[in-house]
Amino acid sequence: MSGPPLGRPKTLSKEEKKQALESERVRNSIEGKFGQAKRRFSLNRVMAKLPHTSKTAIAITFLVMNLSTYLSRVFCAFLYLFFKNRPFFELGINKNYNMQFINN
Repeated sequence: MSGPPLGRPKTLSKEEKKQALESERVRNSIEGKFGQAKRRFSLNRVMAKLPHTSKTAIAITFLVMNLSTYLSRVFCAFLYLFFKNRPFFELGINKNYNMQFINN
């Protein structure tokens, strides 16, 4: 990863701009994940006294985040497989509405 060049602003080549943009995208995704950990999984409330206890709490937080992501993917796959061969309510609402509209 690269950061912005230090010193006076100078003209950058297209390759350097492209690399800086890619690095910024990577940093944004990483910082977004840390923000999610702080907001949703209480990573900002780690108040352990010993360093190894803090590391353990942080590791458990990220383990829970990974398990949450895995569980949501499994649930989506289950719903896809469950409803793949079952039409939702057999589209009875549309059939009844069309029949009433035609009869009137």
